[in-house]
Amino acid sequence: MSVNLTLLVVMGVLYAVGVYLLLERSLTRVLLGLMLLTNGTNLLILHAGGIPGLAPLYDSSIAAEDYSDPLPQALILTAIVISLAVTAFLLGMIYRSWVLGRRDEIQDDVEDRRVARQSSYDLEDDAEVPAETTEFEEAPRRSDPDDDPAEDLGEDLETPGLPGPRREGTR
Repeated sequence: MSVNLTLLVVMGVLYAVGVYLLLERSLTRVLLGLMLLTNGTNLLILHAGGIPGLAPLYDSSIAAEDYSDPLPQALILTAIVISLAVTAFLLGMIYRSWVLGRRDEIQDDVEDRRVARQSSYDLEDDAEVPAETTEFEEAPRRSDPDDDPAEDLGEDLETPGLPGPRREGTR
């Protein structure tokens, strides 16, 4: 695999400028930064694919090492489709922000500032939890699984379809 220094420098610049633009408060700059990051990633995947070879069509006279790997090309095509969808989504957000507020910048919310000032200690999450947390009492357990519940109650249970025990005074 040969290293192309120019391609590596271009990827580094795309990543650096893309990250810088992502950290801005303007949605348009965030969109441009995301586009630069996706293009830098596509170049990285293309460079990781190795040196270009022959088309990946089978021919018995060509050795397997001479073929070009089609996987990086498929990954780049997938990344292009995903970045197009994310770009369309961000363009919709930018348009909606412009229509509603006539500005492109993301503003701090009052609730965001309140959350930033509050302590990181949460009473529910950080409090000591007792070992037994159930509110229910355990049901009494029988000691012998062969015990018949009818015997405990002192009653005779009839099974449907079978004659029950005879009582005195009945036939």
